[in-house]
Amino acid sequence: MRVDIWSDIVCPWCYVGKRRFETALAAFDAATIEVVHHSFQLNPAAPRDRTTDRRQMLMQKYRLTEARVDELDAQMTHLAAAEGLQYRLEGTVTGNTFDAHQLVHLAHEHGRQDAMLERLYHAYFSEGRSVFDQESLVELAQEAGLDRDTARAALAGARYASAVRDDMELARRIGITGVPFFVIDSHYGVSGAQSSARFLEALTSAAAR
Repeated sequence: MRVDIWSDIVCPWCYVGKRRFETALAAFDAATIEVVHHSFQLNPAAPRDRTTDRRQMLMQKYRLTEARVDELDAQMTHLAAAEGLQYRLEGTVTGNTFDAHQLVHLAHEHGRQDAMLERLYHAYFSEGRSVFDQESLVELAQEAGLDRDTARAALAGARYASAVRDDMELARRIGITGVPFFVIDSHYGVSGAQSSARFLEALTSAAAR
């Protein structure tokens, strides 16, 4: 059985959703499941040559006060902690994740897709590292088990640009407007960072088809 997951690197709910899904997999027969991660960009129009303050972006995009952003961040940090994740959101920046998604596609070809995605999430949400500039991405690729020169060449040549765009076009055709989004066995769609119990229920239902 195959599970396709659309997510974005800077989406805090996506990392939480990944952990909850993994908890469900641990209670299921994980060896029978093929997981494929797909690219989705929450802000594809973000400039690729610079970053912006994440808090300021949220305040402007959603018309929130600084106090409200702080409140939401505290709630998100608490939810992440319940899944064993340590979020450090204060002072973080945001930017275009296109190149980071290219590395996830590169990693897929080398059997390291989950490791690459995990490294990107942890770097961004727990370590405050950049997942936007190419030099930082090359370092993270190496830490995820990929060859440094291969990663650099892939980014320099935009080798997986079409793969990233194809993922986003497929998401558009399916009707995905937010992430994370899970498609189980090409039949069951699960939107959002649902509970592990809900994921397990969906996996069990799909397996019984």
